[in-house]
Amino acid sequence: MLRKIAVDDDVKDYVVASGRDYRVCTSCYGPALVPLEMKGAKDSDISMKLGDQTLYVSRVQAMYISRVSMDMLYEPEYLNACPAVKGH
Repeated sequence: MLRKIAVDDDVKDYVVASGRDYRVCTSCYGPALVPLEMKGAKDSDISMKLGDQTLYVSRVQAMYISRVSMDMLYEPEYLNACPAVKGH
């Protein structure tokens, strides 16, 4: 069952200011907020408009998270070392 997912205001501001679309996907560290260039969206993702940008949440993560927060944003070097993200 999918939960209603809140997006923290600082995440909304970050995504809008970046001018890029983002996705919450599974990483070695838990749910990760990544630009689509790092891990592309899937047809099964839930999408939310944030200004002109879109935030995608993987169906897998949507079963477990209730909010998207800035602590899901990792440094690229951590994510590049994670096969779950790197293997897009």
